[in-house]
Amino acid sequence: MTFTSFEDLRAACESLPMGSDSAAEAVARRQDTLTKPQGSLGRLETIAAWLARWQGRDMPKLDKVKVIVFAGSHGVTAQGVSAYPSEVTVQMVANFAGGGAAINQLARVAGAELAVIPLEIERQTGDFTQEPAMGEQEFLAAVSAGYEAVGKDTDLICFGEMGIGNTTPAAAISAALFGGGGEKWTGRGTGVDDAGLKRKVTAIDKGLALHAGSLSDPLKVAAALGGRELAAIFGATLAARRHGVPVLLDGFVCTAAVAPLARLHDAGLDHVLAAHVSAEAGHRSLLEALELKPLFDLGMRLGEGSGACLAVNVVRSALECHTGMASFVEAGVSEK
Repeated sequence: MTFTSFEDLRAACESLPMGSDSAAEAVARRQDTLTKPQGSLGRLETIAAWLARWQGRDMPKLDKVKVIVFAGSHGVTAQGVSAYPSEVTVQMVANFAGGGAAINQLARVAGAELAVIPLEIERQTGDFTQEPAMGEQEFLAAVSAGYEAVGKDTDLICFGEMGIGNTTPAAAISAALFGGGGEKWTGRGTGVDDAGLKRKVTAIDKGLALHAGSLSDPLKVAAALGGRELAAIFGATLAARRHGVPVLLDGFVCTAAVAPLARLHDAGLDHVLAAHVSAEAGHRSLLEALELKPLFDLGMRLGEGSGACLAVNVVRSALECHTGMASFVEAGVSEK
């Protein structure tokens, strides 16, 4: 799908399918017959029901799991907000292609197909302290690219990102949508020192002031303060909802990327499960603002979809227990 205007995209975000109650209820009924005390597998039981609801199947499956990493380049790096030079984005995309990154290993272990989609990484977005990061059509093109990357034949999908400097747009979007200014949402990202951290806060607050007239509109916030890879993650998450594909959400940047969808629709992220809470400052607060409860906290802050991909193994475990366990009747085990 190609979006041609903010209004076109807004309409797609405001009319979302709500999943299958009957499929989720079928899973819950089966869970209560399995050889365990009811509810004793905790969130593994609700994960199975979540899969069923958003796949629209009484018996969910995970035959095709996919990880898509979107990459983009950011003009705000000119403000000295990253510990690494901007050319690392291009270099890391090559590393993904060569199989040398963490996400390559995690995808293999999770049995997931990995795709990497660079979005004009040779051309930076605008420096949002001086101008909008993206104009309307540039933003919509990135959203559309993300939307088109998601196929209907996928059972579960994870999104990741690569973009030197992109924790700065993530913090700026979070501040714009939920208030609190740059200091509340800004962390060290790739490991900036105290001076770098101060530069990040200053850049974010300058961007918020410059684009104050756009902050009431979540889509304009994402365009003015975001990046192409964040816009693509937004579009891909919207496509997943419309195609019946549940989403595992990664860290701070991915969460900020999809946050506008939650502001456009009260149930906009119901098909999304937060994989983890990252060590990046602001992520825990953002998850709380979105009422998303992460599956684990391992102190990760890499990005690349690494936390989401690791959570695929948890989801597979939930499904295996649901499909493989015997009922009390089948096992000849007495119920209470």
